[in-house]
Amino acid sequence: MFAALRPLRHRDFRLLWTGLAVSLVGSGLWLVALAWQVIELGGGPAQLSLVSALYGVGVLTFVLVGGVIADRLPQRLVMLASELVRAAALLILSALSLTGTLDLWHLAVGSLLIGAGEAFFVPSYTALLPRLLPEDELLPANGLEGTLRPLAELGAGPAVGGVAVAALSPGVAILTGGLTYVVSVGCLLAMNVRPAKGSGPSASAPDSEGAASVFADLHESFRYVRETSWLWASILFALALVLLIMGPLEVLLPFAVRDNLGGGANDYGLALAAFGVGGAVGALAISSGRLPRRYLSVMLLMWGLGALPFAVVGLAISLWVVCVALFAVGAAFSAGLVIWGTLLQRRVPDDLRGRVSSLDFFVSLALMPVSMAIAGPAGTAFGLESVFFVSGVAPVFLAAAAILIPRLDRDELAHPLDHPDAGEGVATDPPSGKG
Repeated sequence: MFAALRPLRHRDFRLLWTGLAVSLVGSGLWLVALAWQVIELGGGPAQLSLVSALYGVGVLTFVLVGGVIADRLPQRLVMLASELVRAAALLILSALSLTGTLDLWHLAVGSLLIGAGEAFFVPSYTALLPRLLPEDELLPANGLEGTLRPLAELGAGPAVGGVAVAALSPGVAILTGGLTYVVSVGCLLAMNVRPAKGSGPSASAPDSEGAASVFADLHESFRYVRETSWLWASILFALALVLLIMGPLEVLLPFAVRDNLGGGANDYGLALAAFGVGGAVGALAISSGRLPRRYLSVMLLMWGLGALPFAVVGLAISLWVVCVALFAVGAAFSAGLVIWGTLLQRRVPDDLRGRVSSLDFFVSLALMPVSMAIAGPAGTAFGLESVFFVSGVAPVFLAAAAILIPRLDRDELAHPLDHPDAGEGVATDPPSGKG
């Protein structure tokens, strides 16, 4: 269980991890601040859907470019630029809110910029890790991030945001979020990253073909995913899961807390915190043991069956029921993500891993803005109870289809990863992606 703490021995990783932790708290704080700022401005589910959807638009618009940039420019500089943009956006929004001059369109632009910053930050973070740690500590580092991300972004962040909104105002909460990105900038500046290895795109000279080479690289990653059954099946399932879950979680949950429970920002923050704490527990639990022999089936069933408690969120009349349900969903989802990250490390060839990871991020989030945009109208038309019920039940059947149609139950047995000799890269699929 303590293996995930080994990477913290390295100074640069400690700084990166600290900056990431504070930044994630700011991102979680923004979720609560945004929801109550929209409500304070007189907006409803439809308005919150639109503003929230623009975050996803920002991510989707720039994430593939962010993956290419991460291979061509120093990753720390890319992350610095991302954090500076997000800090500036939130500090400006907080100033407008505190002076009473904030409009909904300001929040929309800010949400778009924050999504764009995330699109550049994540690929560069992923690409930077191998330059900070020995190969045998990359998996523990990923397990540590898997525990940190939900705990900070959906645990501490929303809890702090709920207290700040309830005790002071949404503007103060937004200001606090902006300051977290400033702290992250300081941590990145204090790092002393060693030069990149002498191979791979990040160390090569700029390609004279420019945009044409970028599209060629992206086309190669698309082809590899298309020819690899476990990748396309898992990514398509994640696409459907995002459509079903993200909108209700981020758009309808605050209204379920307010209308069904009579709660406020504090209660909404606690509900999101339960989801985040569950995610941290799930990531730590799955990373403490060995990878399951039926790793693909376990991963997809965790995501599918793990969504079931979501069905009771719209029916619950007690906050503790909502918190328990979201805790269970968060634990299952995060555990599945730890398995997924391990599969990308072990089964994707080294020369394709960065592009496939970026493509996975893009495809998995492709329907996030759609989910957020339709969640509000769907809740108004069909009721919160019906939307949450469908969101919890449908993934069960989709997970079964994702396993059985491409016969992933056979694929996982043909590519075992849990035997003693299955180290990093041993069970990597061939470059053709078949087999």
